[in-house]
Amino acid sequence: MYIDSHAAPLHIPGGGAVSMSKRWYSEHRRDPWRRDAKASGYRARAAFKLLQIQERFELMRAGDTVIDVGCHPGGWSQVAVEVTGYEGRVIGVDLEPCAPIDGVELVVGDITEKQTQDLIMEMLEGSPIHSIVSDISPSLTGQYERDQAISIDLVCAVMDFSFTILNPGGSFVTKIFQGRGIEGVVEAAKGRFSKVQRYSPEASRNSSSETFLVCINKLPRARGFGPKETVAEFVQRTMVESGILTEDEDEIEAAGKVGFTVHRAARDDE
Repeated sequence: MYIDSHAAPLHIPGGGAVSMSKRWYSEHRRDPWRRDAKASGYRARAAFKLLQIQERFELMRAGDTVIDVGCHPGGWSQVAVEVTGYEGRVIGVDLEPCAPIDGVELVVGDITEKQTQDLIMEMLEGSPIHSIVSDISPSLTGQYERDQAISIDLVCAVMDFSFTILNPGGSFVTKIFQGRGIEGVVEAAKGRFSKVQRYSPEASRNSSSETFLVCINKLPRARGFGPKETVAEFVQRTMVESGILTEDEDEIEAAGKVGFTVHRAARDDE
């Protein structure tokens, strides 16, 4: 599974990519959160999303150990360090190398791959993990339904790793795009945490379909999962039961991942 924090440009007939680029640049310049981030020393406007989530839910505390998944360029890690303080510990992981951040241990790697996961576990040496935060995004194609489905695949992979290492009572937050299949992800989280809520920070762009799944107080034991059932398998099962996924074995085998078997709108996406 490939992770890329930078979305590819949308190539639209008639120069659409150029016009969209100009519109993005214009909105980018007027963005008050971007200006505030620069003035406050944060590397990205996304830092204010985590700040607002933290203010609302108090996911992290002084002295906590936090893992920041998809940390590049480092805004969320900066916030995590501020909250956890000198006695805390913050580990950031991303495919793209991140410039050093005071108080943050940085890992370059794919969080969905065992090699990266094993490295993080070696670094922790059995220490409890109190919070895992994720602003991760997949490489986007410009086709909304496909991008949203790929996002669900990625979120499931992050959740599968996170839920096995997160300390009981710990918290988890991840970005996810609104759309088909999100209810299955929410139900999967409810089987692991006593409180689960979707939340859209003020700092999220009005035009964005993103929301954040905030999960508080991890339970000692999972509820509603089959024996050894992963989050991805749970979500696929709920999507099949609700009719969002087909059960066509040829389609599933060709797709390979949950997201690509999602029913499309009444048009040819290819």
